[in-house]
Amino acid sequence: MNTAGHSEAKAPRGLELTPFRGLRYDPDRVGSLAAVTSPPYDVVVRPDGLHHLQSADPHNIVRLILPEAATPEERNAQAAATLRRWRREGVLTADPEPGLYVYEQRDGEGGEGMVQRGLIGLLRVSDPDEQVVLPHEDVMPHIVADRADLMRATSANLEPLLLTYRGGDGGATATADLIERTALRPPLLATTTEDGVHHRLWSVTDPSELATVQKELTGHQALIADGHHRWATYRRLRAEHPSPSPWDHGLVLLVDTARYPLRVRAIHRLLHHVPVADAVAALDGRFRVRRLDVPQAEAMDLLAGAASVGNAFLLAGDGAFHLVDRPDPALLARTVPTDRPEAWRTLDATVLHATLLDHVWQVPDTPAHIAYIHDTAATVAKAERDGGTGVLLHPVHEDVVRDLARQGVTMPRKSTSFGPKPASGLVLRALDL
Repeated sequence: MNTAGHSEAKAPRGLELTPFRGLRYDPDRVGSLAAVTSPPYDVVVRPDGLHHLQSADPHNIVRLILPEAATPEERNAQAAATLRRWRREGVLTADPEPGLYVYEQRDGEGGEGMVQRGLIGLLRVSDPDEQVVLPHEDVMPHIVADRADLMRATSANLEPLLLTYRGGDGGATATADLIERTALRPPLLATTTEDGVHHRLWSVTDPSELATVQKELTGHQALIADGHHRWATYRRLRAEHPSPSPWDHGLVLLVDTARYPLRVRAIHRLLHHVPVADAVAALDGRFRVRRLDVPQAEAMDLLAGAASVGNAFLLAGDGAFHLVDRPDPALLARTVPTDRPEAWRTLDATVLHATLLDHVWQVPDTPAHIAYIHDTAATVAKAERDGGTGVLLHPVHEDVVRDLARQGVTMPRKSTSFGPKPASGLVLRALDL
């Protein structure tokens, strides 16, 4: 591992966002821009969602971010060959000059509903001790290794990760003003994905405007909202290549949450080999369990109420919901590590992993035993279909996430889902450009 080339990164420099020549689909070469996009790789519910996206268009981005083949080596080689072919055939073409990209997501018509805007660019990959980019969740080494292999094979950043920072009060900054002005111009692309979200993209190439943004961002640090594994991958690949190199930077979407607050949702668990009856039986005398024969929305409301006063979960998979709350304090004292702040010790995700999964249910945190699913209905449906147990969580507040990150404390992996997430396939980065 080469680290000699990175000594200059030790001085705190804040966020350094660099323009790049984006690689984008030629709308004349694909069925529609919406049909070639995808949610981020870890949100696609495999295999159902993967096959649905593959059939939407032969050039859908999932053929690059989630290639299918018999072995990991074959998958990565296939993705690299597909990317080369699409570039050669003009399906993907590079923009003529470097820029930062203003990206807008909007749901609802006529100004109603959510609007989020941010900047897509290349961020300097900083070291953890710089406290420039703050992770808040642990990562799974095998996923980092998998993403690193894919990025090496394709020599590309195929989808941006999502970072947030806090601009001025109410988001009144020069960067915010530039984003708002840019959004008044005709976009490079506009499309509406099947979830009803409208996406628009603009390029900012004016040197003075770019300099203004870059100067302002150097005074800020960012929180990883979505993409911990990709950030860890960026850091691994940067360490492997002597600096300076294209691997010194990674593709990100940067959103000012003072101007555009993100939604925070929970990520649910599916226990493949634990039937609901067994999961409930093991909780006897350890947690309170109440069966709820109510619709999903009502059950989630009851979960929210219980989670507001203590640790609470919903179990699903047998046609009903089971509200699990009021853990035995002695059980928590025995099973939850005491070497971290109280805000971490009392997280639902901490209690789920340290107490329920490790101690009560004794389920290993491996893909063979646990799936992580963002969508509530999909978790319930898969649990019922597979005979497993869906464990539904209530989301944690963003302020708790940010405060823990600033203390250098990471939450259990897949504790939160910030959104809306950027659609994959709107702009890519090839390292040879």
